[in-house]
Amino acid sequence: MNRPNISIVIPAFNEEESIPELVQWIIRALKDSGLIYDIWFVDDGSSDNTWNVIKEQNDKYPELIKGFRFRRNYGKSAALNSAFHACRGEVVITMDSDLQDSPEEIIELYKMIQDGGYDLVSGWKKKRFDNTLTKNIPSKIYNTITSWMSGVHLHDMNCGLKAYRNAVVRSIEVYGEMHRYIPVIAKWAGFRKIGEKVVQHQSRKYGYSKFGISRFFNGFLDLATIMFIGKFGKRPMHFFGTMGIFFFFIGLCFVMYLIYSKYFYQVYGMTDRPAFYIALVMMIIGSQMFLTGFVSELITRNAPERNHYLIAESLD
Repeated sequence: MNRPNISIVIPAFNEEESIPELVQWIIRALKDSGLIYDIWFVDDGSSDNTWNVIKEQNDKYPELIKGFRFRRNYGKSAALNSAFHACRGEVVITMDSDLQDSPEEIIELYKMIQDGGYDLVSGWKKKRFDNTLTKNIPSKIYNTITSWMSGVHLHDMNCGLKAYRNAVVRSIEVYGEMHRYIPVIAKWAGFRKIGEKVVQHQSRKYGYSKFGISRFFNGFLDLATIMFIGKFGKRPMHFFGTMGIFFFFIGLCFVMYLIYSKYFYQVYGMTDRPAFYIALVMMIIGSQMFLTGFVSELITRNAPERNHYLIAESLD
């Protein structure tokens, strides 16, 4: 069987009503494109009839519809990561199963990867049909801070409609709730040609949103994790050691000040002075962070992927 030009990855959680309509919509959108494609559904532990609906679509289109089902709900990151390592398309398109992403965008996204030379293209839902208070405003704040911290300048980092070169999805690992930051993860993996395309956003037709306001608070913690792992994952001592030396030096300065005060100004009762406790706390924190760096280095040195590096090209 020929390798597909496009693999479309669609995580689904309790979306039994949307899936048949989405399949027909994709088929219509790609009918005259001349592209070979397949569709990978991942049932993320749905409690409704989603998996049976996916199997019905597979019976109807056996060469087109692929997929698998988790025993329980693991989250969108797990669904994407599993499908990324299963699909074979030259370009991988991700989209949500709730009919809010338009399949008409797929061909243009594909061309931006194949002809435009991009490694990753993220959709930008410039005009949204979500609740302004709970979705739009927090999303703008989140995207602004993320762009500033990561250096990946996208207007809609968490848009589900994205296109990837196959090498990108084969090279990255997505876990926890890191799917929001796949462009950042791709950048740290060395894929730096990241683009953006304005895409249509549809109002939700069936069901309800599976994400609440808490995702924005958790999202910044995930961003801090990605930034740390990307920069210091293979050299944690550079972070913890530097911070340890910094805190210990501050504590040492306070100690020198106390000694100077005692011998030159005859100031006694050192343990009654706030500077004594500041010095003590700072030196303890500095020592602990320095030791944390050593322990982290030992863990890193014994990690199986310690010498795993992504090679872009080679000459034999």
